[in-house]
Order: sequence, then structure tokens, then C-alpha cells
Amino acid sequence: MSDLAWLGRTKLLIGEERLQKLQNAHVLVVGLGGVGSFAAEFIARSGVGTMTIVDGDVVDPSNRNRQLPALATTHGLPKADIMAERLLAINPELKLTSIREFLSPEAAEAILSSTKFDYVMDCIDSITPKVTFLTTAYKKGLPVVSSMGAGGKIDPTKIRTADLFDTRECYLASLVRKRLRKLGITSGIKAVFSAEKVMDESLMLTDGTNFKKSAYGTISYMPAAFGGVCASVVLRDLLGYPVEMEKKLKALASREKKQKAIEAKKK
Repeated sequence: MSDLAWLGRTKLLIGEERLQKLQNAHVLVVGLGGVGSFAAEFIARSGVGTMTIVDGDVVDPSNRNRQLPALATTHGLPKADIMAERLLAINPELKLTSIREFLSPEAAEAILSSTKFDYVMDCIDSITPKVTFLTTAYKKGLPVVSSMGAGGKIDPTKIRTADLFDTRECYLASLVRKRLRKLGITSGIKAVFSAEKVMDESLMLTDGTNFKKSAYGTISYMPAAFGGVCASVVLRDLLGYPVEMEKKLKALASREKKQKAIEAKKK
């Protein structure tokens, strides 16, 4: 019999039945950078019984300001290996599959066809692999949450959850939407994004490695905050708790207009 004493506080919050749902769930996390590393840890600490993690990258010194596996002692080591060791240290009974691979179209198809996932999380920060993964997951009808850009942002209270096509103030989301529309996808993907305006002055160009032509400056807590919200969407959906979704700007503007009209009549 498994010793679940370490999940006592979780059980106190959600109850025995819901905790068992997490024990029986299989969650996939793709991308173990600033967002994905924290999201994966939060999923593991929740008591989810089976996880698959995917990342082909190694730790770079520039990762240390925001990524969980990045330490002065881990430069050059595979992120997937570091996170696998960490997740099993949290829960030695976790059924874990670690895939040290960048996500090509072939890899996305193979991974998403390999088993039945109860939820998949996209924490990829490069356009082409991200679109490939989301398209494949969408066509397979898998529940998915996708993290948009945490770079160029500094206020975690502006993080929201919405359909990907209702997001705003995010260049990454804009590019992903454009690609998905060309593939016939126009709704149905949950996304975590920040409604804060991007700090454009923090942009830098890159060498294009791993499909990335540019990157924004980051602060330590923002990717972790994104990871926390992504993990919460997965867990709340699995447990049947409501996830509030941000509405389209037009709907928001309409409500604000009506509210102003009501207030004007009262005066």
C-alpha cells in the first residue's frame, strides 16, 4: 500500500475521492524551461500518479535567473534528466517517463500516440514546435493548456486564462494564432497569458537556435507564476473545479459600455 501521508494537506483540501483521481491521472508536460519546470513540479507535488516530461535542451548559464533545473552546478546538463531526478525525489512512487528530445512533428505524433494522457501541457517557447504540438494534440481531442509568453512582463497579477483566440498583449500568442488559423483551428485551446503590455525595450535578437529568433528579458518569478497557473488549470479541470476564462475584448468592452450607461442613468 502506498504511503500517502505526504499528501495529507492535499487530501484535507480536496478530499479522498479527488485525491484518488489525481493518483490515477497521467499528465504530459512538454518544455522544462522557466514555465514548464515549475509546472511539472507543481503537478508532481499535487499527487498526480503518472507523468511524462519532454525536453531536449541542456542548462545554459542564462537560465539561472528563472528555471528550476538551472544551478551553477548544472550547466550543460540535460534539463529532462535533472527534472526527472527532482520529481522522483518528491514522489519516489511516481510513474515517470522522461524523454530527452526536441519536439519535431514526428516526435509530437509519436509521443501523443504512445499512451492515453488525461491532460497535456504545452510550455514550449519556440513557434514551430509549439504549433506542431498544439495542432497534434487538438486533432487527437486531448485536453490541453498552453503557456503564452512570460517574457517582457513583470506583474504576475495580470496573468489570465482564456481560449487562445481570446488572448491579448502577447506577441507569441499572436504568432501562434496566425499559424493555427491557417491550419483550420480557431478555438478550443486553453491558454495562460498576461494582459500586461509587453516591455518592448527588453527584446533581444537571437541566433535562431531551436526556432527562436528573438527573446524578451525575464524576471525570476514570472515564469514560475505562469507555471503555477498552468498547473492549476490542469488540476482544476481534472478535479472538476471551475476555471474562469477571460472573455473576448469585444464582450468586455460591451459590458463596460453597459455599466457606464447604467451608472450615467443613476446620476
